[in-house]
Amino acid sequence: MDSEKPRCRWPGLDKDEQYRIYHDTEWGRPVAGEQELFERLSLEAFQAGLSWLTILRKREAFRAAFCRFDPVQVAAFNAHDVARLLADAGIVRNRLKINATIGNARALLALPQGTTLASLLRAHARDAPRPPGGSIPAQTPESLQLAKSLKKLGFSFVGPTTAYAMMQAVGVVNDHEPQCWLAPTAAGGRQGVPG
Repeated sequence: MDSEKPRCRWPGLDKDEQYRIYHDTEWGRPVAGEQELFERLSLEAFQAGLSWLTILRKREAFRAAFCRFDPVQVAAFNAHDVARLLADAGIVRNRLKINATIGNARALLALPQGTTLASLLRAHARDAPRPPGGSIPAQTPESLQLAKSLKKLGFSFVGPTTAYAMMQAVGVVNDHEPQCWLAPTAAGGRQGVPG
């Protein structure tokens, strides 16, 4: 890992190797697959009110606790599973977020034929990249519409800020800062939409 590359100025990014690896190899890169997108949506919901680094450090425990975010398995969770999750010190033990994740798995499986998380993200992507140099927003008109669409389809804990964080994480938008080696104008920088 090249620790000398210019990067975004996230707090702690220069001090934590796991955070750097996430930034350099995952954040802002297109993600394909409903299970992978469901994981990102779930983790972004758990992150609400917390630092992303907290969630990143607990990610493997989340994957174990939620059957690697297999929506079929998570949708089948019951009261016993909720109690198990609330007792799991390896994850964020928030009943509302746990119930939302289970409910979101059920909503994902109940999507109308031909509708996927990937198609919903594509439908709410900007037509053009955000102009460089401006501050990175916490939400956008597109994320507000995505959040409304998800809620209408039965998803919860998916407000416009969470929706935008997911859009950033899965490469629907590239919000790497201008000085970052992964910025849209930098060599290797890119913007994509999950397929």
